[in-house]
Amino acid sequence: MAVNPELAGRTYPPTEPYLVGRETVREFARAVLAADPRSLDPEAARAAGFADVVAPPTFAVVVQEHTLAQLLADEDAGIDFARVVHGDQRFSFSRPIVAGDELTARLTVTSVRTLGGNAMVTAESDIRDAGGEHVVTATSTLVVRA
Repeated sequence: MAVNPELAGRTYPPTEPYLVGRETVREFARAVLAADPRSLDPEAARAAGFADVVAPPTFAVVVQEHTLAQLLADEDAGIDFARVVHGDQRFSFSRPIVAGDELTARLTVTSVRTLGGNAMVTAESDIRDAGGEHVVTATSTLVVRA
């Protein structure tokens, strides 16, 4: 099945809230070799004006992954995960993610293009806190090989 070109513009329901945990942030920071003490030490984070440890910027993919799972599970999308390669990833922050945040995300497919027989699906995950304030938009381009 080919990727459905009518995916462009489709928005999926918001994800269940994701509670960002201190230890999860620390583990992620260590895994990506983030050396910023604000990501590891609550006292360093508080001294910098944050309520708790600050997640490295790429931590947003942890929340975004829940939205991408909706897209990949959508049978109407026509995306065969075995043929997917992650082509691009970008983030646009209003503020950093901090331990204690309760985040909800909503995915919108912004474009579907065909290039050399491959489909390129670009999707934005709008990630907001419990108060509905924007935290980050995570943009991914998935290449679905022919």
